[in-house]
Amino acid sequence: MNNTEENQYQERSIAEWVTFSIASLILAVIVSLVGYTWLTDKNQPPIVSVSNKQTIRESDGQFYVPFEVVNTGGDTAESVQIIAELEIDGKVAETGEQQIDFLSRGETEEGAFIFSQNPNQGNLKIRVASYKLP
Repeated sequence: MNNTEENQYQERSIAEWVTFSIASLILAVIVSLVGYTWLTDKNQPPIVSVSNKQTIRESDGQFYVPFEVVNTGGDTAESVQIIAELEIDGKVAETGEQQIDFLSRGETEEGAFIFSQNPNQGNLKIRVASYKLP
């Protein structure tokens, strides 16, 4: 063998092996994370729920009922419609409607319904009525 062929077949240095090992490890981690995300993200539809966890407050004869809406599903929801109905003595006394333009996965939005009658004296129902997919 001549001198050129000997240089081509030289063993790699420790620094080259360490660099190669680190680069291979980083590549393997990236490929694993992409594969895991692809397998676990099932493009589930939006799962939108609403709750009124805070207390009702009164100001100037109006009753403010705060609410929180959250999307725990996979996809984004658009035009999320929330409806509140206040029933007093078995009849719907007041209704309210809110619309949230955009609610992505894991996102939470807050708002409030305003009633002229005290919701504590009746049955208040707050629910998600509809949404559309983008």
